[in-house]
Amino acid sequence: MTVTHEATSLLRFATAGSVDDGKSTLVGRLLHDSKSVLADQLEAVELASQARGQEAPDLALLTDGLRAEREQGITIDVAYRYFATPRRRFILADTPGHVQYTRNMVTGASTAELAVVLVDARNGVVEQTRRHAAVAALLRVPHVVLAVNKMDLVGYQESVFAAIAREFTDYATSLGVPEVTIIPISALEGDNVVTPSAHMDWYSGPTVLEHLETVAVTHDPTGDPARFPVQYVIRPRTAEHPDYRGYAGQLASGVLRVGDRVTVHPSGRGSTVEAIDVLGQAVDVAWAPQSVTVLLADDLDISRGDLIAPAGADVRPSQDLTATVCHLHDRPLKPGDRVLLKHTTRTVKAIVKEIPSRLTLADLSQHPAPGELAANDIGRVVLRTAEALPVDSYADSRRTGSFLLIDPADGSTLTAGMAGAAFADAVGAAPGAAAGEGADDGWDF
Repeated sequence: MTVTHEATSLLRFATAGSVDDGKSTLVGRLLHDSKSVLADQLEAVELASQARGQEAPDLALLTDGLRAEREQGITIDVAYRYFATPRRRFILADTPGHVQYTRNMVTGASTAELAVVLVDARNGVVEQTRRHAAVAALLRVPHVVLAVNKMDLVGYQESVFAAIAREFTDYATSLGVPEVTIIPISALEGDNVVTPSAHMDWYSGPTVLEHLETVAVTHDPTGDPARFPVQYVIRPRTAEHPDYRGYAGQLASGVLRVGDRVTVHPSGRGSTVEAIDVLGQAVDVAWAPQSVTVLLADDLDISRGDLIAPAGADVRPSQDLTATVCHLHDRPLKPGDRVLLKHTTRTVKAIVKEIPSRLTLADLSQHPAPGELAANDIGRVVLRTAEALPVDSYADSRRTGSFLLIDPADGSTLTAGMAGAAFADAVGAAPGAAAGEGADDGWDF
């Protein structure tokens, strides 16, 4: 049976680059020239620009919404914007350029299908460019665009562009980035952003917007094995439905059909999909990322956090988890830390057993046994959970292969994790070490 559903024509993308490379100006130019800016928004930008003594509207202010950002002229938070053209809808994340905000770029790119990395044509590929490309590779972003900005300040020279393109392509290839597109632009002047440049007749490729509108978003979650994390158990207990027991949630990937044999993890018990409800209507088939209610033929003990998957699927619940993580909190992450681990809809206690290595993104070297991970550090961790979790490899599923570490004391997010090999395959596996002993305080699993 072939599943047919309406294409959403939605592209999620993130922008990144060094400070003052023009990320916010590029995004502002995209919004302005694609006529995605409301009149009152443009008027506010014009007034703010005049107050700063600028004659022309500073389009960067369309994304730099925080007052602190406007005063400093930099982006320090992830600014999300939504816009559309006749060909596609977009969700963009304009991420910070400072090294200390690498964690913000991880946040912005975690759900992106494309990353736009900017470089200043005068400076070429710098350490922060490599860092952003490495983060995009780490997060398995399938498409990377290098926008060589400020070409107007180097006289629109093809030789400058070609040298930068060669250097970045070599580096991205070493990271295993599957697709790289390189476009010469001037965000300030509008060259090759929405309309083709009249100053670079030597370039015949697409503009930034044209590429965003036409790039093939090849990943289709319906083509992956079905994964259905249970979010809520529905038991109405009404006279009309005395035996109704539905499992509500969002399909993380794949397709579920009435009659499919499934297994509930981590218990390993099997059943058959008896019915599927979508918005109160019975359907024969559902696909990711629909929110649905699934009814099973057997009365099983299922609760929030359980995972329903096809019978025979390669799901191996385990209490031991090795992962690549980006530490987000100002307090360091250390071996022996007691944390909460949130995977899909389940949250369990966990212990950080060891931190085998920390990754230096500038040159992709591994720093063995760092002792801790500070804010913005990316490294390998070994975790032990109180309950077995059905975690997929992040390389196979960005949704069911990711997790968060949470502070049990105040609920703050500490670390974002990617299960399995993740980036280690590209840079060399981290050295192992023996797991440490946990304290006898109810957290030693």
